[in-house]
Amino acid sequence: MRRPLNRLKFLPWKTLFQTAVFTALVVLGIELLLSAMLKVPLVAQLFATLFVSPLGVLIFCAISIGIGALAVLILERLYRPGINTGSLWGLVLCLAIVFLVASFLPVPTSLLQFGYTQLVLMVVGVFWKGRPYWRSFRRW
Repeated sequence: MRRPLNRLKFLPWKTLFQTAVFTALVVLGIELLLSAMLKVPLVAQLFATLFVSPLGVLIFCAISIGIGALAVLILERLYRPGINTGSLWGLVLCLAIVFLVASFLPVPTSLLQFGYTQLVLMVVGVFWKGRPYWRSFRRW
């Protein structure tokens, strides 16, 4: 059996971290846009109604899945030929690190409170959008 951890050396770490940082910046931009929109009373009332209802839990789950899918979309634009199952797992690790560091920054975040559930849902989003790149798993 070959050493599976040896493959970690050959992942495109720079591109994966750039993708994760760019994804976090896009999410931060969307959050800042939504916080500016919440100053309008009608929009604030609409968001309060949506997020307080049981539908709010599904919305938060969809946001986390969407962040994972957005990361794969960005990765496809930056480094399409090198995407495989290993690089998708590397992207998950980079997303976890970037969002963990971002949770310590004094930036108001309301959409994504980083935790275990959000991490699992980001993994679902990454591998749901990255399904065409699973073919490399057969080689293992």
